[in-house]
Amino acid sequence: METALTRLAGIRHPIVQTGMGWVAGPRLVSATANAGALGILASATMTLDQLRAAIAEVRCRTDAPFGVNLRADAADAGDRVRLIVDGGVRVASFALAPSPELITELKAAGVVVIPSVGARRHAEKVAAWGADAVIVQGGEGGGHTGEVATSVLLPQVVDAVRIPVVAAGGFFDGRGLMAALAYGAAGVAMGTRFLLTSDSTVPDAVKARYLAATVKDVTVTRAVDGLPHRMLRSDLVTALERSGGARRLLHAIRRAAGFRRLSGLSWRHLVRDGLALRHGKELSWSQVLLAANTPMLLRSAMVDGRTDLGVMAAGQVAGVIDDLPSCAELVARVMKEAEEVRARLTAAR
Repeated sequence: METALTRLAGIRHPIVQTGMGWVAGPRLVSATANAGALGILASATMTLDQLRAAIAEVRCRTDAPFGVNLRADAADAGDRVRLIVDGGVRVASFALAPSPELITELKAAGVVVIPSVGARRHAEKVAAWGADAVIVQGGEGGGHTGEVATSVLLPQVVDAVRIPVVAAGGFFDGRGLMAALAYGAAGVAMGTRFLLTSDSTVPDAVKARYLAATVKDVTVTRAVDGLPHRMLRSDLVTALERSGGARRLLHAIRRAAGFRRLSGLSWRHLVRDGLALRHGKELSWSQVLLAANTPMLLRSAMVDGRTDLGVMAAGQVAGVIDDLPSCAELVARVMKEAEEVRARLTAAR
């Protein structure tokens, strides 16, 4: 199925596996790429050396194109861009809008630039700066999310920009892919659906929590870092929502200390990152610290399997997923379903 996305990224199928921190590592990305979709490495939770090694590992596992997701506001964003260019990575994606200078540098090196956005005005901005395509995530998506549903946001963005638009938030099968194409998208991006595959390195006990969840078990809370964050309901989330300011601050400091040891970042760097997220928002100091070290909360669950100590970002589709196919099986199934939908629609004319 050829679309503007497949031509742009050099992939066989218009499907993107999103860059989920602690989840989208070399194994998942290379399995996705070998299945003909676009796998994206999550680099925000990696050091520069780890990112260099991860790019090399993906290169050893596949000859297919893949991408790297990075934070545009990272202090070492320039160094990460150079790793992407030197590593021959096909696509650079961003969770926050990259600067015009970063976009220009990447494009000059032949790298395709695909930022992720949650609002029409953000899509218009990065398109004007030269982005090659944009991933637009509606409120159904996991992690930090907005309030506008994909079915409303997607057509707004498609009508507003003249670059390929990839739909994210609420997609898990071929019916969703065809719906996105009908809206004018060039493909779909899926996070939770790829997290719940046999190629994902997320611990089995954590995957079991996702599979057992119903749609009502997926909640949006501001208790973690002061920003709307879609995740599985857990005892930790409930405790954070019910705890007072002093207890939240103590919890934040303890988590920040753990993330500082793991990442090698200074306290000054952590606070600076938290303040960057605080900009324009009314966040308490505990939320500033939690915003800076949310990766540690995710790591506790996604790497260590400690669902009691971590958070589990989840799209609403977690409530309707009940199996763990390989990436190859998943992509093949989505494409088969999409073709069946297209055939039914053609026959009904």
